[in-house]
Amino acid sequence: MAPNDTARTTDEAGEGSVVRRKAARYAVPVAVAGVAAATIGLVPALAASGDPDLPDVTAQELIAKIAASDAEQLSGTVKITTDLGLPSLAGLAGGVADGLAPGGGEGGSSASPDARLMELASGTHTLRIAADGPDRQKLSILDDAAEYSVIHNGDDVWAYDSKSNEVYHGEGAGAAAEREHPAPQEPPATPKELADEVLKAAGDTTSVTVDGTARIAGRDAYQLLVKPKQSGSTVGSVRIAVDARNGVPLKFTLLPSGGGKAVVDAGFTKVDFSRPPASTFDFTPPKGAKVTEADELHDREEGASEHGEGLKGLKGLKGLEGLGPVGEDGRAVNVIGEGWTAIAEIRTSGGEGSTAPEPGDAPPEAQKFLESFGDRVKGDFGTGTVFKTRLVNALMTDDGTIYVGAVTQDALVGAANAANAAR
Repeated sequence: MAPNDTARTTDEAGEGSVVRRKAARYAVPVAVAGVAAATIGLVPALAASGDPDLPDVTAQELIAKIAASDAEQLSGTVKITTDLGLPSLAGLAGGVADGLAPGGGEGGSSASPDARLMELASGTHTLRIAADGPDRQKLSILDDAAEYSVIHNGDDVWAYDSKSNEVYHGEGAGAAAEREHPAPQEPPATPKELADEVLKAAGDTTSVTVDGTARIAGRDAYQLLVKPKQSGSTVGSVRIAVDARNGVPLKFTLLPSGGGKAVVDAGFTKVDFSRPPASTFDFTPPKGAKVTEADELHDREEGASEHGEGLKGLKGLKGLEGLGPVGEDGRAVNVIGEGWTAIAEIRTSGGEGSTAPEPGDAPPEAQKFLESFGDRVKGDFGTGTVFKTRLVNALMTDDGTIYVGAVTQDALVGAANAANAAR
């Protein structure tokens, strides 16, 4: 019989403190530069062969097993899909990339991860990943006709788009820090990284239990079930399949509170925990490829911005220059609530000459994107528009205040009403 530990939760047994201590132990990040990615989903194209019979463990013991995992080498294949209820982001990503490039796209690079990896936020993709400790990782996005790869090898980060034969070259975190250029941020792209994001936030607002076992990519796994205790969240539950032998998360599934299929489902179809060949992380730009250096691209964008020529695709977003502090701490973003129902409040300063952004101010690509899921609402705060996904929702009031979080529409309206009453 599969073990079931529904009685003991993290908040009952003290797992919250374990969660806070766990993150640094795992050394299989994928060096994916440059996207403040939203959630990435992975489809479980996994053959089930019956639930394995494993020794009973508690939620606390299983979280400790994840924290203690020292697997620094792996290679494998991940099938990925995301269903946020959004139109495809590929066209929007391209439009934003064109706007960011000086001269309306001239001088940019189709290999730059900043825009390219945004495509992972929607649709279905196959990833091939490899890691050898914290200094060598590789991620490849495969499709029928081309391959896009990001390779981190020591002080170098390379990205290559075979379709356009373009190369992007940047620096790893160590070299970038020495030169005072921040290393590109990497979105969560493996079940482990996604699990980290959830578990590090677990506390009094969260129930964590062990809920059976599974067979994932040919390996025995326990299933950790994470559920919000608070009402009003769009997250129904998160299920994490944890390798019974080494503690590495093999599958990650996020279900919405509104029901239906998973918003995020992350799973290995193949995985091997032996060290990949060193040649896996070697890269030399192909003959004839266009190579763009990260520093040169950054300098061009900075220069164009100073002269009013950059960010062409985003120029129409009026009022953003009026963003001002909210609350006594002087922050432009004020966080309302905590845990799964936390809401970020972003306000314009309301000073003379500032103008709240309006839907018509957005570039065509963004305009079409926003109109596809906007609903008008009203409350004590006034009127506004709610933009919905299956996970994250945002309310933009007509006076330019934005409320955003992984919460329901009613929760956003309630937060706006409460903030209005407090002013």
